[in-house]
Amino acid sequence: MATDYCSIPSTAHQDPELVSRKSKSENTIVSVNGIPIGGKEVIIMAGPCAVEKEEQLVQTARIVRAGGAAILRGGAYKPRTSPYSFQGLGLEGLQMLERAKKETGLSVVTEVMDTRQVEVVAKYADILQVGSRNMQNYPLLKEVGQYPKPILLKRGMMATIDEYLNAAEYVMAHGNPSVILCERGIRTFESSTRFTLDLNAIPLLKERTHLPVIVDPSHGTGIRTLVSPMARAAVAAGADGLLMEVHYRPEEALCDGSQSLYPDDFGLLVEDLRKVAEAIGRSIFKLKK
Repeated sequence: MATDYCSIPSTAHQDPELVSRKSKSENTIVSVNGIPIGGKEVIIMAGPCAVEKEEQLVQTARIVRAGGAAILRGGAYKPRTSPYSFQGLGLEGLQMLERAKKETGLSVVTEVMDTRQVEVVAKYADILQVGSRNMQNYPLLKEVGQYPKPILLKRGMMATIDEYLNAAEYVMAHGNPSVILCERGIRTFESSTRFTLDLNAIPLLKERTHLPVIVDPSHGTGIRTLVSPMARAAVAAGADGLLMEVHYRPEEALCDGSQSLYPDDFGLLVEDLRKVAEAIGRSIFKLKK
């Protein structure tokens, strides 16, 4: 007798316990130096792809602070496809981020790539970012799970939502409940953009998990002119924040200059985002002076 596979109960979407809405119905709000990620206010994180030099970082930090960002992004350690590409300044870059934080009052998010880097990055960063390439680096997920710092976990470029939520579960299962999910685009057959920004993931993740969800439209598109419309769309779809690349001189950037916003464009975008947020009953978080 033939098996009726349609009648077999599906085991898909059995979300891991700690990330699931079944374990916690209300939204988790991750607090970063008084900045509430996951609440009614949308959080803007912005800055250069990589920390290149003191002037570049500090000038860009001032720009994004004035434009409406609450958190400064910048890579001190850079995972690059080519071993000959700029790999970041390491500890020197972390120290520059610390100085930019002191000068502007912005909190800092930066990437950690290796278990051996966690301790030093945690010393300087307010949020530890686990990048797309490391979403399934389980030793790293376990390690950051043991540090009392919020974790910004980017979706793997070829990861399903189920795989993504299990990666978040690794962090939480090792003691860290402060996980921020970040949709940053996935690889599809489409080659016109760097990745395909999966805005479906925002409401879907909101249904399945209590964790905050932010979006990176810079990596999700790879094209400067597409960042603003996708950022607006992300907020309209319910994103709790945005992670965007801004450079004071994008044409001089050592990496990702083609997707980095110009200073004036960033300021104009944040004003547009305020209108979008207001239209859906939210607002853009604003740092106190």
